Amino acid sequence: MDWLHHIFQKSPEIALFLSLAAGYFIGQINFGKFQLGGVGGSLLAAVVISQAGVTIDNGVKAVMFAVFIYAVGYDSGPGFFNSLNRKTLREIAMAVFLAVSALITVVVCAKLFHLNKGLAAGLAGGALTQSAIIGTAGDAIARLGLPADQVKSLQSDVAIAYAVTYVFGSLGAIIVCVNILPKFMGQGLREASVEAERELAAGAPSRGPGQILALPELVGRAYKIDVSAGKTVKAVETLHEDFLTIERIKRDGKTLEPTPDLVLQPDDVVLVVGRREAVVAFGANGNEVADAGGDMGVVMQTREGVFTRKGMNHTTLAAARELVDRDMRHGVYIQNITRAGQPLPILPETKVEHGDVITFYGSPKDTKRAVDAAGYELPYSNKTDFIYMGVGLVLGLLIGLIVINVAGIPLTLGSGGGCLLAGLLFGWMRGKHPMYGAMPSAASQLLKDFGLAAFVAVVGLNSGLQAVVTVKQSGLTIFLLGVFVTLFPLLLTMLFGRYVLKYNNAAILAGALSGSRSANPAFGGVLDKAESAVPTVPFAITYAIANVALTLLGPLVVGLV
Repeated sequence: MDWLHHIFQKSPEIALFLSLAAGYFIGQINFGKFQLGGVGGSLLAAVVISQAGVTIDNGVKAVMFAVFIYAVGYDSGPGFFNSLNRKTLREIAMAVFLAVSALITVVVCAKLFHLNKGLAAGLAGGALTQSAIIGTAGDAIARLGLPADQVKSLQSDVAIAYAVTYVFGSLGAIIVCVNILPKFMGQGLREASVEAERELAAGAPSRGPGQILALPELVGRAYKIDVSAGKTVKAVETLHEDFLTIERIKRDGKTLEPTPDLVLQPDDVVLVVGRREAVVAFGANGNEVADAGGDMGVVMQTREGVFTRKGMNHTTLAAARELVDRDMRHGVYIQNITRAGQPLPILPETKVEHGDVITFYGSPKDTKRAVDAAGYELPYSNKTDFIYMGVGLVLGLLIGLIVINVAGIPLTLGSGGGCLLAGLLFGWMRGKHPMYGAMPSAASQLLKDFGLAAFVAVVGLNSGLQAVVTVKQSGLTIFLLGVFVTLFPLLLTMLFGRYVLKYNNAAILAGALSGSRSANPAFGGVLDKAESAVPTVPFAITYAIANVALTLLGPLVVGLV
């Protein structure tokens, strides 16, 4: 063990990356139907590795958590602000219910097992993984007017109970939110996320990475003309309400460019592109050609444009089609529309608003014309705007430094709450002004995965040794009370959310529950299992409330015990 301790002293980052590697390996092992997951595995591995004696600078933990929570807020910002309505009363009620039930649980346990004010406050801080309770409880103890040595002893008890209960406080929240809750709901987190995404997309099927629709909305087919012979290109396209376009014609072995007045002849081979229903209807008038020849190949393109056209804000797609002349919209099809990062259904009654991002499909020249007419093109980029991200993180950390005293109780969002708020705001602004603040989804996912895993590993490495030593010295009473305080309010709030607040989707309930407990590792585990951003919106709302409500428990426990 000494040689390992020597290595970790020389290079403590080895312990960090070893915890991540071992943790994710442990996390993918199935124990029956139970799987710990990468986040919980990293925490467990870090506690074991910490027994060799290793300390990671707390600055690493602060940085990793800041980038993780900022990325979470950035991704969920558009959805968060769009969801601020009466429906968020459920999230507010859930966060308040958990805080109240946790307070009652801690006070009852303290009374039954004769814990002093310091041990009770530390029990609340560790079992609920709310580090700010250490500060608020310590300050409340200092204001009791007790002798200096007694104050110091009680404040030391806060730290001891916190260290003993913190590790399971993190692990227990992961177990409830990631494993127990889906089984209780009878719905896996991934399946629940897919269902929620489908509802947001107005019933359109949700697609994961590498998945495509078996029946795509836009298709291209080659047909040999029969019934349509004798009609002009414009007449054929108009007959199908301009939901298809003749892109290429092959006649007697020669390729012709289709012009509106060109008359189709028998045995012409035409390349038709458009919406599937119109193309299928056109195909009833001819025979599909399996191989139309290489010179019939036409390269189609998608372009993203930000909708800013004057005089057409809040216009339905049906009305827009009537307002735009045929030559302007010829050969162009709308493939997707997103508003602040959220997909919109492509229906005649769907209204487009300034700032919406429209994906156009068609030939390169047609899509370029459409984008310029709609507003301006949104260039593709796989690079992160670090200026935007850096300013957001700085603003979040500055917000976290603000402390407001209410009735002598210091209230603060802390670095986590500040960065989450900044991420929400900057993500929302990016949705409104897509030209700025690019952060590819892969980059955002890396920040969330690595930031959270490293944060949890540092917590385990720095707290694991002290927790094990204290358990050996003080017995298992505090530890077992911590297990109860961790699990009971969570399970009670889960039942409250399901049967009183009527949460029917496991992914949304898991996000709300992990946020209500301010349980970042659990939320990371939820995201990992859900493979979706669906849980982030309820988490963002309940987390912001819980960060304040749970912090208040410190002085309340000191006053009530």
